[in-house]
Amino acid sequence: MTTFLAEYGLFLLKVLTFLFAVLAVIFTIFMLGKGNRRGAPKGHIEITKLNESIEDMSEALQKINLDPEALKQNMKEEKAERKAKAKAEKRAAKEAKKKRGEGTTVVSEPGRKSVFVLDFDGDIRGSQVGSMRKEISAILTTAEAEDEVVVRLESGGGMVTSYGLAASQLDRIVKKGIPLTVCIDKVAASGGYMMACVASKILAAPFAVVGSIGVVAQIPNFHRLLKDNKVDFELMTAGKFKRTLTMFGENTDEGREKFIEDIERIHDQFKGYVKLHRPKLDIETVATGETWSGNDAVEMNLVDDLLTSDEYLMRACEECDVFEVKYKEKKNVMERFGMAAQNSVDGLLMKWFDRLMKARYSIG
Repeated sequence: MTTFLAEYGLFLLKVLTFLFAVLAVIFTIFMLGKGNRRGAPKGHIEITKLNESIEDMSEALQKINLDPEALKQNMKEEKAERKAKAKAEKRAAKEAKKKRGEGTTVVSEPGRKSVFVLDFDGDIRGSQVGSMRKEISAILTTAEAEDEVVVRLESGGGMVTSYGLAASQLDRIVKKGIPLTVCIDKVAASGGYMMACVASKILAAPFAVVGSIGVVAQIPNFHRLLKDNKVDFELMTAGKFKRTLTMFGENTDEGREKFIEDIERIHDQFKGYVKLHRPKLDIETVATGETWSGNDAVEMNLVDDLLTSDEYLMRACEECDVFEVKYKEKKNVMERFGMAAQNSVDGLLMKWFDRLMKARYSIG
């Protein structure tokens, strides 16, 4: 009897495992199909009014010293005030939508300009460009010449094509005649500075690193390793300079010279772009690939003033309506799983990079 129950239990466990696997496959297929339906919206724009967040923090601190009765009365008055304010904003939003058409509509109080805040935390691939271009498109449906766009920018640069596109997206704001301010709290180097230079005004924290106006390319070559192990590598191209340097073939002096020529051409284009947007800059002095910070960056005209983004936005909240704009993309199960794995790897790499940088640049 005991043997029978054990075998039956093992059989039941196998059946349940099989059913769970089948259900998991069906669920994955369903979610992939749902996520890839044509015409289905991939994301949406979220708008947060920073003035209200600051007011909430201030009020929370003020309430600490209130007695229970005064606190109760205060909460009652706040509830009534918020209700009236919400109705007024809803009514104003409807009127604004009728006037301007469909789009991202935000409503500022009469006599106050709107400040739209974007975040760009760039990686080597400049993967946030896709979200930023949607955020900018949304803002341009509402923003007017008297308003302002503030970009909190953090990037050490990366791929030329990605950061060229990112800079072009910011240029759309300037071409519309809307003031653009870039705030750099940590770093805007290389491609990151290419983006920053588009702004009407560049602000940097005292120890933020800016500059690195240069181009770098590096490629390993395994030709000798393959040759020592008697492995042949064949590369067929049409066009004399279709491939100048390779990872596995034998590189030539002519190929190296052409590769350097291409890098120099990109560098000249980079310098021209920066000079166009910041004409007071002595481009030959700063386009050496070096970086600067603090007063040196101001003296070099790389930035206009030393100020953190927190200080700038806190001041703006006193006189303007400040809106944080973010594009949130919907992801299916597989995309979320892949993103989680990628973030884990990126986090591990960044942790070691931070340790390396701390060992190289440290105080004390």
